[in-house]
Amino acid sequence: MGRNNERNIKKHNDKLHKAQDKVKQAEILRKEKLKQITQKFNESKDLENN
Repeated sequence: MGRNNERNIKKHNDKLHKAQDKVKQAEILRKEKLKQITQKFNESKDLENN
């Protein structure tokens, strides 16, 4: 039995996909936070100008 059997390949791919999903989720979260911060900044800037 070699190292590259179906079970090991599936385990590896599952780990890989889980890690990739985690990275994607973190990126989405960062973008949402940045959007909120930008929105708050713009609101406060508008209030100062008025």
